[in-house]
Amino acid sequence: MTFRQWLSKPVVRFILTTLVYFSIMLVLFYLYDYSGINQAKFIYNDF
Repeated sequence: MTFRQWLSKPVVRFILTTLVYFSIMLVLFYLYDYSGINQAKFIYNDF
C-alpha cells in the first residue's frame, strides 16, 4: 500500500482534516489571547 492509497481512505482524510482545522483553531485562539483584546490598555487603570 502506497502513501497515496493510504491518504485516499476516507477515515484517514477525515482524521487529517480534523487535525489541521484543530491546529488552526489553536493558533487563532493563542493569537487572540496574546493580543490582549480583553485587557485594559490604559496605563492608570487602578485609579
